[in-house]
Amino acid sequence: MSYFDAASAAPLHPVARQALLASLDEGWADPARLYREGRRARMLLDASREAAAEAVGCRPDELVFTPSGTRAVHSGVAGALAGRRRAGRHLIVSAVEHSSVLHSAEVFASEGGTVTQVPVLRSGAVTVESYAGALGSDTALACLQSANHEVGTEQPVAEVAEACREAGVPLFVDAAQSLGWGPVEGPWSLLAASAHKWGGPSGVGLLVVRKGVRFAAQGALDERESGRAAGFENIPAIVAAVASLRAVRAEAAAEAERLRELTGRIRAGVARSVPDVEVVGDAERRLPGIVTFSCLYVDGETLLHELDRDGFSVSSGSSCTSSTLTPSHVLKAMGVLSEGNVRVSLPMGAAEEDVERFLAVLPRAVAGVREKLGAPAPGPTAATGADELVVDSLGKLCPIPVIELAKAIGQVPVGGTVRVLSDDEAARLDIPAWCQMRGQEYVGEEPADRGSAHLVRRLL
Repeated sequence: MSYFDAASAAPLHPVARQALLASLDEGWADPARLYREGRRARMLLDASREAAAEAVGCRPDELVFTPSGTRAVHSGVAGALAGRRRAGRHLIVSAVEHSSVLHSAEVFASEGGTVTQVPVLRSGAVTVESYAGALGSDTALACLQSANHEVGTEQPVAEVAEACREAGVPLFVDAAQSLGWGPVEGPWSLLAASAHKWGGPSGVGLLVVRKGVRFAAQGALDERESGRAAGFENIPAIVAAVASLRAVRAEAAAEAERLRELTGRIRAGVARSVPDVEVVGDAERRLPGIVTFSCLYVDGETLLHELDRDGFSVSSGSSCTSSTLTPSHVLKAMGVLSEGNVRVSLPMGAAEEDVERFLAVLPRAVAGVREKLGAPAPGPTAATGADELVVDSLGKLCPIPVIELAKAIGQVPVGGTVRVLSDDEAARLDIPAWCQMRGQEYVGEEPADRGSAHLVRRLL
């Protein structure tokens, strides 16, 4: 079995396992107590904080450990907004932030705040100009991920942080995907990360609040972790998390070069061997181990099951997976195809032969799913002579509306139109994406008695 979903959770690093087992005997006591066992636990906690701060590039007293990366995000965003309430009630986020950031923004909006979502390029990256343009006199906080969780695109954090600094606005960085590869550059103000992303145990997050940043921790508090993360610290897990962070950092430079070559091979191989596929995300400014692509006429859930049977564990941001019936907000913001989406995220140590086997298996798996779904055969179809056809795809989910559009387009003459009736949310994204991939014109969306009518004009 080849595990290719490290962006969700990296396998536990051997160093983390060793550190966890060793610290179970020494780090079980309450580090707030003055007796011998408490002092030993406190020494482990303090040493871990110092090592983590060195890896992040901050002061030890700026860093606290939280029960998860999500908790670090929620606490960090809420605390920064509360601390700067007098400055204003405006929050800036990118349209491709992790759901934990967007959920924090939703809570803020429900409490009367205003939220600006900065759009992204088709690569998934923001522009510095778009962030700078969103900054206002009432902006309390800006948030920007260091790299995208779904497509791996790296963001211009250092430049955005500088623009925020000049405007007197703190920048909160979600560094979960990138911290294992290196520190986040630039004058950022707050940072969150999660140990299970770099091979540490789950249940350990980091929250960094730079000195000078106004911060008011929210919710019920206690005296632990500077009053910013209530509850008894899981010292064995913290020790293991920091040990694994230091271990992966020691391997990062060489492993990044190796994984970047392997994912580059996947990007090229998929585009070459799978028809009607879109490889998404920035080709250059990306994390070493992540490559994402979307396949026309493919159900994402079915494709993931097929790859699982072939021995590959991958994930998907597709709207067609069992966990959601709405398009991935990241793919939607990028304006790329969402159906048949696959994210391959290689763990450190991924074998070259596993990558080659994946590239050999994938075309057959995609072809099998397309055959099951009745995808259109390649080649022209004789036009019927009608200038317009109506395709009723109401009640049908991705990718069926696109498949039915593809079958119908060849039946109208060049210049003719196909009107697709659909109530599937993914059609708003996938029909325009299909038009761009196939060289047809997406005229637009019109209201219908049920759902929407998507009008497509045949150009080829």
